[in-house]
Amino acid sequence: MDTKQKIIIAVLMLGTLMGSLDSTIVILAFPTISDSLHAEFITTLWIILIYLLVVAVCTTQLGRIGDIYGRSRMFNAGFGIFTLGSLFCGLSPAISWLIASRGVQAVGGALMQANSGAIIADTFPPNVRGTAFGYISLGWTSGAMLGIVLGGIITTYVGWEYIFFINIPIGIIATILGFRYLTDNPRVQATLDLTGMFLLGAALTFISFAGVDYATEGTAFTNIAALCIGLVLLFLFIVFERQTTRPIIDFSALRSRVLRYSMMAAFFLSLGYLSVVFLITMYLQGIRALSPLDAALLLTPGYVVGSLLSPYMGRLSDRYGARVLATTGTAVLILATLIYLTFRVDTPLWEVLVASGVSGLGTAMFFPSNNSAVMANAPPGSYGGISGILRTMQNIGILGSFVIAITVSAASIPRDVAFEVFIGTTNLVGGVSDAFIRGIDAALWASVIIIGVAGILSWMRGRESRGPVPGQA
Repeated sequence: MDTKQKIIIAVLMLGTLMGSLDSTIVILAFPTISDSLHAEFITTLWIILIYLLVVAVCTTQLGRIGDIYGRSRMFNAGFGIFTLGSLFCGLSPAISWLIASRGVQAVGGALMQANSGAIIADTFPPNVRGTAFGYISLGWTSGAMLGIVLGGIITTYVGWEYIFFINIPIGIIATILGFRYLTDNPRVQATLDLTGMFLLGAALTFISFAGVDYATEGTAFTNIAALCIGLVLLFLFIVFERQTTRPIIDFSALRSRVLRYSMMAAFFLSLGYLSVVFLITMYLQGIRALSPLDAALLLTPGYVVGSLLSPYMGRLSDRYGARVLATTGTAVLILATLIYLTFRVDTPLWEVLVASGVSGLGTAMFFPSNNSAVMANAPPGSYGGISGILRTMQNIGILGSFVIAITVSAASIPRDVAFEVFIGTTNLVGGVSDAFIRGIDAALWASVIIIGVAGILSWMRGRESRGPVPGQA
């Protein structure tokens, strides 16, 4: 890489770092925020869900806006909006203000997510994009690691507000660097799919509400009606997308076998795995009565392993393709989840360190290689749209992952007891604690099955051909 390319990678890494840092910080601070703002669990949960909803619904359209008005310009705007939203989050006097501010943050995060992959595709040739995506994954895992560690320290010793304030200096520096060094791509003609965005947003909102309400109330008319409405809207969304000229999910762009199966593998892996950290955090804080800091330290090895290995795994995918590497990554993540399934009330805590390290290896193998395969097989001129579709499918998967985890695990014991565990206010012992662990086990088994589907799809993508890597025979 030349100097300019290195600076571009650094700026993109900072953007990825900010987004991932906030995701893990919020999970660690979740019990403290709920207690500090005197909010019910069901309400506090929306500080996670609103972010995922906005990002899932808006990412593709904001990638398309990047195609129209300039990807670098939109990426830099995302930095500014995310930084402003972080300020609003830290100043929030009530849970409703915090939820709204997280929505602002999500718009900025979606702008950065949607355009970062396209900027890489504009800047780097296909046979070295795996390396570039490896560094982006390094930003993600480093940010998640910092979020875990800093979230534990800040929440324990300073105050939850500062988990958001920490984004402000990072955002200011990155925005200045971005405006100075990122240059815009040639703009392309594109139109927005506002109707599709509305249908998708409404469908996901109703389905998410149904899942969370079921976890709160059990089977009731409200959540059954919400689920039915959400599924009908989702069906209408699919029908509309197949007819409109510029859909959010462009099925015609997925004719490439590698592209299609890489996208589907990313969706199912996100659906199956990315709530596991949330579940294990609830186990450590709610059942094992650990402080946010102690829980954070136990989860750190996975992010260290992922940070160290992601660039190397990206280079391997440039050389050999994504099929074997990414598929092996899903198998490793299944192994990590199976280790988590052995946890009980008195499990030695060193086993958490082992499982965390194994999961870090799996994510380092899957994400850089899979993302590189997507962008290497994207049609020329559609990098922004394809990057947006990838992010949209991943974020829908993440949203579904949290909803499934909450619904399945909370359904196993009395819901008021489950919520006390979720918000970390009660250290449960005896039979109730064992019952809650069985609920977590049910959610983790669901994760194993879904990750297995991701692995099958990853293998079905077939072999790739990207040309020789510079310097290689």
